[in-house]
Amino acid sequence: PESPIAKFLEKKGQGIHHIAIGVEDIDRVLAELKARGARLINETPVVGAGGKRIAFVHPAATSGILLELSQAPLPR
Repeated sequence: PESPIAKFLEKKGQGIHHIAIGVEDIDRVLAELKARGARLINETPVVGAGGKRIAFVHPAATSGILLELSQAPLPR
């Protein structure tokens, strides 16, 4: 299957694809980054692995590193 990570590895070879950072309030963090002019891939969170709310910050805003913000699902 052609996943984003498989495409990355084919294009760039082995290495780090992205770094994930856990945050408590992803909406607040995204709003703050947007207010500061950071380039975002996702301006609103999407559902990622394990039901976590995630969003990516564009590598242009982070010295070439793809950054994933991740908020664990709230307990029911």
